Order: sequence, then structure tokens, then C-alpha cells
Amino acid sequence: MKIVVIGGTGLIGSKLVAKLGEHGHEAVAAAPKTGVNTLTGEGLAEVLENADVVVDVSNSPSFEDAAVLDFFTTSTRNLLAAEKAAGVGHHVVLSVVGSDRRPDIGYFRAKTAQEALVKESSVPYSLVHATQFFEFGPSIADGATSDGKVHMPPVAYQPVAGDEVARTVGRTAVAAPLNGLVEIAGPTRYRMDEFFRDALKAWGDPREVVTDPKAQYFGAVPDETTLVPGDGAVLGETTYEDWLRRSGG
Repeated sequence: MKIVVIGGTGLIGSKLVAKLGEHGHEAVAAAPKTGVNTLTGEGLAEVLENADVVVDVSNSPSFEDAAVLDFFTTSTRNLLAAEKAAGVGHHVVLSVVGSDRRPDIGYFRAKTAQEALVKESSVPYSLVHATQFFEFGPSIADGATSDGKVHMPPVAYQPVAGDEVARTVGRTAVAAPLNGLVEIAGPTRYRMDEFFRDALKAWGDPREVVTDPKAQYFGAVPDETTLVPGDGAVLGETTYEDWLRRSGG
């Protein structure tokens, strides 16, 4: 298959392109640095020529509410229109576990708007909802830091290795369209505050992790189910401890 990966030079995209190539597919990384811009439409017609599947793992350069909404809706409209013209048979989107349950979170609201456009399109689709990636742990901790302390809510948290997200997205891409969604999460469910307390120790980070029921994530206070999947989710096999050991962290 020819599979075009939008955001194919990023964390998940680069892993996905490599995995698809290993399995004999023509995997094309599409991103601004390769001459493809989904916001302007530049390069879309050319890169989608003879494409069987498009996988969108792109992300907004800004997480500000209005900017992220504009990014996902504009890019998705342009992408779907180009796919329809090119005769693409399967559109796959990487999204976030819990996005459909918390419209008060700006980033989640933007992903839900993106998914609505995909569902309304005539292009067959699959949605992959992932929990937070192990790789994003330090940036999440930095975003939760105030006065030198990391404020984390005592809610369920089930992060996953980026490699396993890429694997699930790849398997979804080469299969028949779901016209629905699959969830992917890590093998272990933690308390978010306890996870980061242990993680910072493992990183050699001296910051104190404070358990704070009012701590926000993406601008809103998460509840017990915001960041974890429902029943039937695909669960990765790599624990955080094993991932940290392998990654040299």
C-alpha cells in the first residue's frame, strides 16, 4: 500500500513510517519540512496521488484554545477534500483518550471537532485514541510546575510507549476502515501524582510533587476517568520502568 503519514517527521509519525516500511509498504512522510502543508493545502494533491491510506498524526504548534481548534479544523478540511479528489480509501486519525468526554478542555474540544469532520466525510475512517505518551512525561511535569513544585491531581493515569501507539496506528491503517474507534493505553494504571513522584525520582529531578486535587491538565481539572480508556482498549506491553531503562532515561 501507499500510505501517506501527515506529521510523518514527528515523534509518532517517524516511528510509524519506519514500521510501515519494514512491512513492505510505501510509507511517505508528509510535513511542512517535506513540502506538504495541510493548513495551506501546499503539496497535498501531489503527495496523495495513488495513495491508499492517509494517516494523520500531526499536531498543532500552539495549544492555545483558538489556535489549536483552527489548526485541526482547517488542516482536516483541506486534507479530506484532497483525499476525496485523489480517491483515498481510508483516513486514520490519532486522537486522545477522553477527548469525547471533556469538551471543557480546549485541546480535547479541538480534537473532537476534528473527529466530527472526519465522521461527516465520505472517506472511510478509523480513529485511534491514545493515552499520554511516556515520552511526554517531562513536558507534562514542566507544565504542572508552579513555584518550583510539580502539582499533580490524584486521578487515574495510564500512559503508553510511543512505539506501541505507532504499532497500533499502523495495524489500524493497513486493516479495513473501522468507521469507529480503538483505544490504546499502557499496561499499568497509576495515580497521576504517584506516577510523577516516582518518575521524577527516576529522572534525578529534585522537584517535589504535590498532590493537588485542583491541579489542571490542559487548562481544566481532570476527573477520575478523563485520562484513562474504557473497557476493550488495546493495552501495550511495555511498562514505564522498562521503557525508561531502554531509553537510557
